[in-house]
Amino acid sequence: MKTPHIESNEFDVAPIVIMPGDPLRAKYIADTYLKDVKQINSVRNMFGYTGYYNDKRVTVFASGMGIPSIGIYAYELYKFYNVETIIRIGTCGTSKEDVKLLDVLLADNAYSLSTFAEVFGDCYDHFMPADKDLNDKIESIASSKNKKIVRGNIITSDIFDVYVDHEKNLARYPKDIEFIGLEMEAFGLFYLAKLLNKKATCLLTVVDSKYDKKELTSEERQTSLNEMIELALETI
Repeated sequence: MKTPHIESNEFDVAPIVIMPGDPLRAKYIADTYLKDVKQINSVRNMFGYTGYYNDKRVTVFASGMGIPSIGIYAYELYKFYNVETIIRIGTCGTSKEDVKLLDVLLADNAYSLSTFAEVFGDCYDHFMPADKDLNDKIESIASSKNKKIVRGNIITSDIFDVYVDHEKNLARYPKDIEFIGLEMEAFGLFYLAKLLNKKATCLLTVVDSKYDKKELTSEERQTSLNEMIELALETI
């Protein structure tokens, strides 16, 4: 069936979805890594593609920015398109001195002050887990390829942290939880996966650090993003 936001037929979408925020990054992944690609969505320019990676069928579908946007697309994909697994891939900032620019992070849990779960399903939890088995698989694949990943808890914020007082914003979060990164979508994805008995996780590339203000070149950024993309695709 088609939804208000997705024009695909049910059989157009694979059970596993790689979900970047940026629609053009979805197109880049499809053009660069997939074979026999079919574009399956262009509504609101939120591009989706289905194709094959190493003979495994996979869909790449953009989420847009923020919990409300990923909430729409993840819910519809899980609920109406029989998607079982969504791996979010994106960028993030960090306030950890030992987490470096261009490190790839793997989220075990996402903490948020958002009311998304409360409004959606009367859930008052602020801490949402990724799928542990999926994360263990990603970690194992990374290890087999000698790829470094940093695994831990992340913050999902309703605001772009650069625009506000960073320290004041961080002070709102629990002091007894160590956070390795800050982004804007994972909590909503993890909540929907929990609600609908599906699987989800999140891989992030660090592009902003409190401790390192180096200007990244486009080549540096793209190389690191490619490592994250390839790790997500290998997981399928």
